[in-house]
Amino acid sequence: MSIPANLNKLQQHIDYQFKQLALLQQALTHRSAHHQHNERLEFLGDAVLGNIIAEQLFQQFPQADEGQLSRLRAFLVKEKALFELAQRLKLGDYLRLGSGELKSGGFRRASILSDAFEAIIGAVYLDSGFNTTRKVVLQIYQQELESLSIEMAQKDPKTRLQEWLQARNHDTPTYQVTKEIGKDHAKTYWVKCEVSYQSLTSEGKGTSRRKAEQDAAQNILEKITNVSTSNTSA
Repeated sequence: MSIPANLNKLQQHIDYQFKQLALLQQALTHRSAHHQHNERLEFLGDAVLGNIIAEQLFQQFPQADEGQLSRLRAFLVKEKALFELAQRLKLGDYLRLGSGELKSGGFRRASILSDAFEAIIGAVYLDSGFNTTRKVVLQIYQQELESLSIEMAQKDPKTRLQEWLQARNHDTPTYQVTKEIGKDHAKTYWVKCEVSYQSLTSEGKGTSRRKAEQDAAQNILEKITNVSTSNTSA
């Protein structure tokens, strides 16, 4: 597998110089381009990244419980987060893709970019070990870690609503899309949420069905709070 003459810019972006440049090139190689692709490095990088982020969160949030730490870690290592980091590093400029993926815009695809990001972490680990990889990861994540707060570990509204109802032996909520407006790439959804408790209903709005459902669930939770407050005051 030939190695590009200059990957210096990318190495500057991640603040790490590879001793074995072939590892970096493999990390940037999609399976559509060569049999020596990045999937094994991605597997390794996923595990190493999860370990580093878990350790950092454990130190950064000493009062957080297991569930909060798990949600914070998931927030930092989910595909969307890795995709955004890959974009910041401009990994799409360095990916090695087969002709089919090139034609279909694979260098912009979230799954391919996030996989390449994890593969690079795996490559750094093989090249220099855990301690160096930890420094690289924390440097890349510096902005995200500084802006992180324990409030971000709160469960999403749909989960909180379902758990509240189940804990009181009420039926789980139902969600129904009532309206969609816009083209496929820029739709707005309206979703109705109904719960048997107090026959409450609410409508939510969002740029995806999931976001609209979360908005509707949040509105129901606020109504439940108001009902509970009224009953307490009565």
